[in-house]
Amino acid sequence: MDVTQENIIDVLKSVYDPEIPVNIWDLGLIYDVSITDKDVFIKMTFTSPTCPMMEDLLNQVHNCVASVSGGRDVHIDLVWDPPWDLSRMSDAARLELDLTEQGW
Repeated sequence: MDVTQENIIDVLKSVYDPEIPVNIWDLGLIYDVSITDKDVFIKMTFTSPTCPMMEDLLNQVHNCVASVSGGRDVHIDLVWDPPWDLSRMSDAARLELDLTEQGW
C-alpha cells in the first residue's frame, strides 16, 4: 500500500474530540505528519494538558493511522510547545463553532 500524507490526514479527520463537534485535524491538534519506509510519525497536541479524553484520543489516532500505515510502526509525539490556540483551527472549524475573528 502506498501511504501518503493525504491518506493519513483523511483518517485523522475521522477522529473527533468528544467535547467539540470538530475533528482533530480541523481543530489544529496535529502539528506534523511524516512517513518513512518503516514508520509514520505524528506530532500532536491537545487544547489542554488536562484533557480528560487524552488517552482515548491518542488510542484513536494510533489505531486510525495504523489502519492505513501499510504495516509501518506508528509513533505519536505529544507536544506542548508551541501551545495550541484558536489560530490553529481551520476556517471550517471556526465556522462550525461559530467563532468569528471578533469572537476570538
